[in-house]
Amino acid sequence: MAQLDFYTLLPTVVLMAWASGLLIADLFIPRDRKAWTAGLAALGLALALGLTLAQIGRTGTGFAGMVTLDPFAVLANSLLLVSGLLAVGLSFGYLRRRDIDRGEYYSLTLFSVAGMMLMTQAADLIVVFLALEMFSLPLYVLAAFARPQPDSEEAGLKYFLLGAFSAGFLIYGIALVYGATQTTALAGVVTAVATGTASLPLLAAGAGLILVGLGFKVAAVPFHMWTPDVYQGAPTSVTAFMAAGAKIAGFAALMRVFVQAFPVLGEKLTPILWTLAALTMFLGNLVAIAQSNIKRMLAYSSIAHAGYILMALTAYANPQMRQMAVSAALFYLLAYALTNFGAWGVVAALEKQNGGGLELNDYAGLGRKSPALAAAMTIFMLSFTGVPPTLGLIGKIYLFRVTVEAGFIGLAVIGVLTSLVSAYYYLRVVVVMYMREGEPEASMDGWHKAVIALSAALTVLLSLAPAALFSLVSGATLLF
Repeated sequence: MAQLDFYTLLPTVVLMAWASGLLIADLFIPRDRKAWTAGLAALGLALALGLTLAQIGRTGTGFAGMVTLDPFAVLANSLLLVSGLLAVGLSFGYLRRRDIDRGEYYSLTLFSVAGMMLMTQAADLIVVFLALEMFSLPLYVLAAFARPQPDSEEAGLKYFLLGAFSAGFLIYGIALVYGATQTTALAGVVTAVATGTASLPLLAAGAGLILVGLGFKVAAVPFHMWTPDVYQGAPTSVTAFMAAGAKIAGFAALMRVFVQAFPVLGEKLTPILWTLAALTMFLGNLVAIAQSNIKRMLAYSSIAHAGYILMALTAYANPQMRQMAVSAALFYLLAYALTNFGAWGVVAALEKQNGGGLELNDYAGLGRKSPALAAAMTIFMLSFTGVPPTLGLIGKIYLFRVTVEAGFIGLAVIGVLTSLVSAYYYLRVVVVMYMREGEPEASMDGWHKAVIALSAALTVLLSLAPAALFSLVSGATLLF
């Protein structure tokens, strides 16, 4: 049994051990050889990815049912590990240029990825909380990594304070669920409801507070207040990782907890989820229009994309739509992660050593000065908007289809209209790059270029033949 427990979490355990060893090994790596640390971090992530892929087709639970291994967890963990690899690729040259190239950065990134992976496998609310703290604590440090830059220190402090605040909601919600069902296991909650021993009003209150706690992590309105300041102040490589990884982990937890443990509350929670999705899409897109700083614009954009994914979660109340809702959310998370790393990679390439180069006007003339970089940024902006031929369009079609088939036509209409609004600020970047004069200077190493090129290529190519991705996410079922 102990071997089965260990196998269930093998990639996560290996990644944590690797991160611990890397932290020690970095003490013996000279300051001018930090590329070794980055390479070792990438090697550890690749090893964990290989172990994760080896778990395809395996299912089971471990540690007395507190963690689970199923196709959903394998796909989500694979996506998180690829995100970690892309984040490392963006980081080395950027950190060196900003003179904040310190080896502990990579160990913290690996610890955070490990916590996110644990969160996708959590079959107990206590494990959800522990995993949340495990991936959040390194992110608090990483957000403030550009010390003594005031903006970065402020970002770390704000993220820490609001993260601790949201954790209070989550743990209080878990306590109420325990009070209602006498268990924190997701399977135990379902059993308590089925046998009639659960207090449904108390369970609904607990589920609402858990939604608030996880809503902070995915930056859903009105729990989004930290996002613009933290995204702007944190090092851009950290922002890229945070924008993708935290969303993947947060939505994975939301889907597992609500789809598995709270289906009986579907009718009660549907109006709340509907409202959250609508508000998040509306406010994120509307406020993004007013931003002149590219990092703040993309921050509000990420809020809007959380609203699109929430549309799929709204459909979970319909038993016939649950797996399709999970598949649509995973597909969109995959599309968003690829586009996200590419867009933030361009931002990091144009950011100056002193932290400048982040205004929209700084992108003027990029189409003439760096045609390939401008073309890549155009692809990412079109994908965020949902314009062909990009993966973002396929992801939105999938989300809108699920929402309409679940009966939420009004919500789908709001999603379409807000996508049209988003075209204004996304295409504004394209207009500035190609139709205004300027002399932007891009700085990238080989890894950085590879991340942008790979992201741009996959964003287009996967949209031309999405059947394999549809099949992949459709098979990512939750173990009930």
